[in-house]
Amino acid sequence: MELKSPAQKVCMNSVKRVKLNSNMSKQICTHSGSFHADESLAVYMLRLLPEFKDAKLVRSRNPKDWEASDILVDVGAQYDGVKFFDHHQRGFFETFNEKYKTKLSSAGLIFKHYGRDIIKTILNDKVSSSDLDLLYDKVYKQFVEALDANDNGISKYTIPKDSNLEPNFRDNAISIPGIISGMNPNWNEDTSDESFDRCFARASEFIGGVFVTLVKGYGQSWLPAKALVAQAIDERMDVDKSGKIIVLPQFCPWKEHLYELEREKNIEKQIEFVLFTDSSGAWRVSTVPINSTSFQFRRGLPEPLRGLRDEELSTKSGVPGCIFIHAAGFIGGAKSKEAVYELAKMSLA
Repeated sequence: MELKSPAQKVCMNSVKRVKLNSNMSKQICTHSGSFHADESLAVYMLRLLPEFKDAKLVRSRNPKDWEASDILVDVGAQYDGVKFFDHHQRGFFETFNEKYKTKLSSAGLIFKHYGRDIIKTILNDKVSSSDLDLLYDKVYKQFVEALDANDNGISKYTIPKDSNLEPNFRDNAISIPGIISGMNPNWNEDTSDESFDRCFARASEFIGGVFVTLVKGYGQSWLPAKALVAQAIDERMDVDKSGKIIVLPQFCPWKEHLYELEREKNIEKQIEFVLFTDSSGAWRVSTVPINSTSFQFRRGLPEPLRGLRDEELSTKSGVPGCIFIHAAGFIGGAKSKEAVYELAKMSLA
């Protein structure tokens, strides 16, 4: 696609710089003035890479500074996947891949091209190629895509144009884009170039820290849980001949892995209860929701026992050591694995 000159696309402003290490040859450039979450994260992600770790950051709308930079994010009115990573130009419709419809911002563009290397850097290369592909998609879907949508003015919901739908509350100030926006200098404070640059550095560190924590959580906690869930599924017939109950050796994030492994093993919707210990050492019996975010379950705990606790529950169920069954019937607790197993078996009867 033929692109117009950046000078024709962007107005000229004074040069604004944050010099981190003038001795390094690499230079990152983003636009000066007010900043947003997407370029704040894009710059941080680049700096996670060895290639840009000590790069100088220039915040400028001057094409001369663009020419002198090695990579441009959210400025330059071009996208080539090599040097230019802007999304504001006419005719830009890039998405993460064919599965996604959300147009990318500078954060999505940088993650699309460098995301695998960024994840490997955060996890110290301790990730297999197949797991890396899984994390690459997971991190985009759970974090970066929402920033892309927010920056491009894409709503989470499709709302008719003539709708008068009003939100019950406002959450702009507590969303990450809202927090980043609030880090810009106020109009009646110091609005010098230096002030904007200092505030941008703080915003980039903030959103970058959130991003790194998220990636570590998925790589070091969520992903290892898959092996535990897979083992529990493989051993389910040893637990109960119905194959509808699995036992985890300890609590871990299991729902998304369960659905994925069911698809892989061609046993979709067969597992109905999951048993595991909680932080106190007691046992829980959880129903399996119809999807990972739903409160509807495949099969609930016995309706006559819902809302009961302790001795009353133990007496009416005939199962010693019961602690509770939630009034909605989606989870229960007892003092032993044998007790929660009996509650699950009663539900299957």
